[in-house]
Amino acid sequence: MAPTVAEPFSDSSALIDFVINQGNGVKGLSEMGLKALSKQYIQPLEERMCMTNVQAHDSIPVIDMSNPEDPEVTKSICEAASKWGFFQIVNHDVPVEVLKNVKDATYKFFALPAEVKNKYSKEHSSSNNVRFGTSFTPQAEKALEWKDYLSLFYVSEEEAFALWPSVCREQVLDYMKKSEVVIKQLLKVLMNGLNLHEIDETKELLLMGSMRTNLNYYPKCPNPELTVGVGRHSDVSTLTILLQDEIGGLFVRGNDSDNWIHVPPIKGSLVINVGDALQIISNGKYRSVEHRVVANGSKNRISVPIFVNPRPIDMIGPFPELIENGEKPIYKQVLYSDYVKHFFRKAHDRKKTVAFAEL
Repeated sequence: MAPTVAEPFSDSSALIDFVINQGNGVKGLSEMGLKALSKQYIQPLEERMCMTNVQAHDSIPVIDMSNPEDPEVTKSICEAASKWGFFQIVNHDVPVEVLKNVKDATYKFFALPAEVKNKYSKEHSSSNNVRFGTSFTPQAEKALEWKDYLSLFYVSEEEAFALWPSVCREQVLDYMKKSEVVIKQLLKVLMNGLNLHEIDETKELLLMGSMRTNLNYYPKCPNPELTVGVGRHSDVSTLTILLQDEIGGLFVRGNDSDNWIHVPPIKGSLVINVGDALQIISNGKYRSVEHRVVANGSKNRISVPIFVNPRPIDMIGPFPELIENGEKPIYKQVLYSDYVKHFFRKAHDRKKTVAFAEL
């Protein structure tokens, strides 16, 4: 039985060694039975979640996808992407069994011994496409985030079978494959909303030419009010498809204030959000929105996002058709890999990354 202690680490380097170098992650810290949060995880006051700022009666749209061609449904999707940047979908084409399997596989991966998970860390992984880590960008953060993750960048099924952890690879591949139908439905609707009625191969590659899935694990935390699961940020994706469990903890910035809206777990649903790439490509018609995850004092939480992205080699900027129709461009053309590098070289900082592409 691990000892119950307030601060078991003599200094910051001992904690970093345990959490990052040895691969224990915050899961390892949580399982030590800490009575108080290690100081490295205590966020500045302005980054902590103030529950008085939560809009109790507001919610992001929930859209029934049982008939995705229905004009009311397509209108709802475009309105949600323009106004909220976030919505949930129910009665979609991803089978409930596939969602259950990938959640189970997430728990199985994080239940592996630290030395096994650590084989996939930045220092030891055989590929940049498979990465086990903790927090967001530890070397750039003043305070660490209370989260562990496994990030899997999809190149091919052959590479996935060769490099991804066997405990979760088939379930993640199945989740990604089955989600593709929904992704294409959503992108078709959103492009129609921009009066772009044909997605040729070039556009499809730009919108969804690369995909990455994260398995996220947020262990229970001794002082959840002092830290964050994930800090305030917008995604760099075209779209993000998120499977969350029944615990809850995802918050989205409200439209017109400093208030936050909780995204309640709905059984069988997927949370969809617009990423920066789609905001840039749509010349601001669709908008990415800040979101964050709070830590939980009594339960472990998992989530499994699929990030649908342009390819690293793609230039992103407003679609030429929009500019030809007389719109003034808000964004310049930027290399997507440069945009992503800019995002990952700093701590989460609200929605400041998008300024990298502004004219």
